[in-house]
Amino acid sequence: MKIGVFDSGVGGLSVAKAIERELPEHEVVFRHDSPEHFPYATKTPDELFGYVVPVVQSLVDDGCQVVLIACNTVTTTLILRLREHFSTPLIAVEPMVKPAAELTKSGVIAVCATPTTLTSPRYGELKRLYAQGVTVLEPDCADWSVLIEHNTMNQARLREEIEPVLEAGADVIVLGCTHYHWIKSEIQVISGDKAEVIQPENAIITELKRAIAQLV
Repeated sequence: MKIGVFDSGVGGLSVAKAIERELPEHEVVFRHDSPEHFPYATKTPDELFGYVVPVVQSLVDDGCQVVLIACNTVTTTLILRLREHFSTPLIAVEPMVKPAAELTKSGVIAVCATPTTLTSPRYGELKRLYAQGVTVLEPDCADWSVLIEHNTMNQARLREEIEPVLEAGADVIVLGCTHYHWIKSEIQVISGDKAEVIQPENAIITELKRAIAQLV
């Protein structure tokens, strides 16, 4: 079976590689949007819809029977609209607020995500549903995806945002953008034994397996 993976840029490639490792019997097709549309965090929902639809359609046209939308910004703002547009099953990636709230012992978590994700109704719903009684810190990661896309992220920039949330007691750090998966190890080094850094690749693979089982 062909599995499509879409992202705004190179972030989703890390997810595509994880799927290839875990599901080697399937073909993974990764596509991202054109550089001139990046970053997505500065675009309106209508602009994003116009960017995303042609790329996802190309995956469907090439025979992908299920498509992973590996972009938190897109899924938290557009997933319902996209599912109305496409009959092909779409798997959504969204910030791991529920697992973080279940893991925390300090009652403080940090969610690293784009401004669009953090202001989306879906993210607000995740906090209301799963983070009652938990303090959710949201460091300013607005430029992270651009820095990662251009391979210019550095430890000093990461420390500006990670060290304050550690000092505030966060013991779980959520990577709510697939671009950030590329710097998970660097964030974990800064966090040391103070916080666990989590991202959704295992959950994505579980959801994909479920979707594939329904299709075969």
